[in-house]
Amino acid sequence: MEGTTALVTGAAGGIGRAVALTLGERGVLIAAVDRDPVALRRAVEEWADQGVKAVAFPTDVTSSADVERTVAAAESELGPIEHLVNAAGILRLGQARAFTDEDWNATFAVNTTGVFHVSRAVVNRMAERARGSLVTVASNAAGTPRADMAAYAASKAAATMFTKSLGLEVARHGIRCNVVAPGSTDTPMLRSMWHDESGPRGSIEGHGDTYRVGIPLGRLAQPRHIADAVAFLLSDEAAHITLHTLTVDGGATLGV
Repeated sequence: MEGTTALVTGAAGGIGRAVALTLGERGVLIAAVDRDPVALRRAVEEWADQGVKAVAFPTDVTSSADVERTVAAAESELGPIEHLVNAAGILRLGQARAFTDEDWNATFAVNTTGVFHVSRAVVNRMAERARGSLVTVASNAAGTPRADMAAYAASKAAATMFTKSLGLEVARHGIRCNVVAPGSTDTPMLRSMWHDESGPRGSIEGHGDTYRVGIPLGRLAQPRHIADAVAFLLSDEAAHITLHTLTVDGGATLGV
């Protein structure tokens, strides 16, 4: 992968940041995309100190025009995008019956429509070159119901099926499209769900009252664990893998 270019959304924090760093350590040039320009530039500066080459492209993935400008600029500055990682995402919690229109629309705008905008812009260019690989970071909630997470789960399920359907259409162009489905991962998003010091224990042990099993491995994932799975699926080591979901959740969904 050394010397190739990857565009990573959600690169300023959480899993996206870990993915960008992991790929950068492998010699990949990173087009780092996030809607938070301050956090994004800070991340790029920190990576530079570690020898990672990255350029910040502040972008709102909910805007197709903004995404098109960014992809064109990234290819102009860094060269053809060989790899795409859709890692941008937001979480809005709430009971389905009481969920607001604003929260629902915002969740889908980033988690689903954002994946559509970025994938379309990048894969159209990949198809012309007949090569490329894409990974969408979804969630194990895309296939397992979660209380208070109906919008998030539905948005990730939609992003999963969009990615696989896209992959089916562009396989003839030599483009691979896969999904990584993390479980509970120690990121700011997960921590926002905790109300006190018992939060980590609850994530690991599960919650019987919400029909949520624990994590059989007995620990939270670290962002680097998810990033390693993403890097594998992007690499030539996964050259014959497409339309696949790789679940990285310590067994929390019991292998389903």
